[in-house]
Amino acid sequence: MWHKKVRIALCVGMLTWALPSNASLESGIEAANAGQFEVALKEFRYLADMGYGPGIYELAKMYQGGHGVPKNLRKAAQLFQDAINTGVADAMFSLAVMHEQGQGVKQDKQKAVELYTRAAKKNLAAAQFNLGVMYTNGDGVIKDYYTAMDWYEKAAASNYTLAQFNMALMYYQGLGVTKNIEKSYIWNSIAEYNGNQAASKSRALDEKHLSPSQIERATERASAIYYKIQAREYIPEIRPRTAVF
Repeated sequence: MWHKKVRIALCVGMLTWALPSNASLESGIEAANAGQFEVALKEFRYLADMGYGPGIYELAKMYQGGHGVPKNLRKAAQLFQDAINTGVADAMFSLAVMHEQGQGVKQDKQKAVELYTRAAKKNLAAAQFNLGVMYTNGDGVIKDYYTAMDWYEKAAASNYTLAQFNMALMYYQGLGVTKNIEKSYIWNSIAEYNGNQAASKSRALDEKHLSPSQIERATERASAIYYKIQAREYIPEIRPRTAVF
């Protein structure tokens, strides 16, 4: 079974921002996680007034979820856009989801693709994965398995398990790539290392089509790729563009 798009944005990265703002942002996030929404809102509003993108993004999430304030999706969308204007990738992802689902904004899947692409180019794995799903299904874009596979592998390189599993399915079915059960086994194994139970069952199916020597080789290759991913050293393959559909 295919893994569908994810809907929850990741925590915003904070290491590249000024230290005083980091302290306020961290304090606000800690307060929000503890249910101390009044404290969190004070911190996020202060940062938003400063035009600090990550603070604006966190404030948007408060309005999106109705945490400490009345739920207001339109307000959340406006704030996500403000955060996007400062370059926050997670805000691009969140607003893309809202456009895709028509929450707080007019449903516009092409706009969602545009925003996912901007976030994906900033190496946000969740956005890369969602783009892969959209290109796989032809949702908001022309169906393109080759491009889908490209985005899945970029996400997989960041150890995004759902993308690793979908890569295995692409190899198993020969979508955007030459059908290759051994590579399906490899990526199912990698997803299985990360606890994906569906990948475990899929790998067992792959095994029925492989010889003992192929299984041994694929297992060694899966381990080698997995360690490279963990070390952030895995480089996605450059594959020839074959059949798109």
